[in-house]
Amino acid sequence: MFSFIQTTLTPAGYHGPRDDRHPRLPFFEGWYFKLVDAHESTRLAVIPGVFHARDPRENHAFIQVLDGATGQVSYHQYPIEEFLASKTGFDIHIGPNHFSQMGMTLDIADPQRVLCGEVRFHDPLPSPWPVTPLSPGIMGWYAWVPFMECYHGVVSFNHGLEGDLIMGDQRCDLTGGRGYIEKDWGRSFPAAWIWTQTNHFKHADTCLTASIAIIPWLGSVFPGFIVGLWHEGQLYRFATYTGAHTNVLDISTDQVHWEVSNRDYTLEMIASRAEGGLLIAPTPSGMDRRIAETLDARVSVRLSQRSSRGNQIIFEDEGRNAGLEAVGDLERLRQMLALPNQAA
Repeated sequence: MFSFIQTTLTPAGYHGPRDDRHPRLPFFEGWYFKLVDAHESTRLAVIPGVFHARDPRENHAFIQVLDGATGQVSYHQYPIEEFLASKTGFDIHIGPNHFSQMGMTLDIADPQRVLCGEVRFHDPLPSPWPVTPLSPGIMGWYAWVPFMECYHGVVSFNHGLEGDLIMGDQRCDLTGGRGYIEKDWGRSFPAAWIWTQTNHFKHADTCLTASIAIIPWLGSVFPGFIVGLWHEGQLYRFATYTGAHTNVLDISTDQVHWEVSNRDYTLEMIASRAEGGLLIAPTPSGMDRRIAETLDARVSVRLSQRSSRGNQIIFEDEGRNAGLEAVGDLERLRQMLALPNQAA
């Protein structure tokens, strides 16, 4: 119990077992690092993680890499003994590779991919969701529920990059670029979800992260969502646990149109779908699911505030280099929201 309390109050740290006696196997945990260079030509997702299976022979650590420019995905597997992570802080070692909130050191050289170098993070914008006993991070009070299928955390909304990486036979200078860090842990990814994230708006400090998914709950399911727009030092938060609701969710082959609102604000997001790569994701039977993700989406965002004079637009812009996933039975997700049919 003490370990659960400690890790819940440390979302960025490691939440998993130290051995194979964990009572809720299988278990996965992954940290998602997004890196975009200053010219926005190099776009990478680097995902270190670990998977503990029911059969300990399938336990392993991994580093997964998505090249947003080409869609190429590589999955680099390491013995479980080469995984070391802190439960009280953000410090991960996988073989010769190291990850923290201050940067990453990569030393990957195998037939799939060569990716080596050091990237430092500076001027971080930590997740503006405060970690408090009543609401420990982006999941709110749901973070305290011990039987959730999947937990989510945002470590850094936005930070600068400094350093370079060798990719194959090319040197990629990331100095002056922007980064983002989030993470997931639990038993499996949801049956269906939509996720998007971008921190490339005209306003340099503006960031968006948004996700909606089918959430198992006490023998049933519900559509749960978390949306955060950080703009001019303020977090505009829309979430199931805050009483916000979805007004529109329309999904076509070309775009995702999603609108959420709370008592004071309405946030409309229209994400263009683009080609990407197939990442490997966890299920109860193993790391055996393929999910499509792009780093080339664009998300049009409009935030309006209700007032006695009607809705007033307080922010409108388009985010570039957006990560976008739209996975699983999305029509079921949409039907759970009981929304009328609308053109996307």
